[in-house]
Amino acid sequence: MAKLALYVPLEAKAGREEEAAEFLRSALPLVEDEPGTTTWYAVRFDHNTFAIFDAFPDEAARDAHLAGKVAVALIQRAPDLFVDPPEIQRLEILAYKPHRAA
Repeated sequence: MAKLALYVPLEAKAGREEEAAEFLRSALPLVEDEPGTTTWYAVRFDHNTFAIFDAFPDEAARDAHLAGKVAVALIQRAPDLFVDPPEIQRLEILAYKPHRAA
């Protein structure tokens, strides 16, 4: 059961919006290799506003993700792609509905 999460709002620099979107899409294979990351979303709210939301069963899994390849890539690319450095917000999940296969 997912108990903890991260939320990272991101604002792309002018002219870098599509590059930012592609960067976020390209992170999916890296996250798929993380068994403790139970849920991961990269979302776009509008032309230049993005976010990452991911969930974890425990603090160890969340810490492993924060030390993983996606976090490293985000920190490396952020100065080129985003207006501000990523502000990683740690969340507690109060309730959720898990995906059920049809």
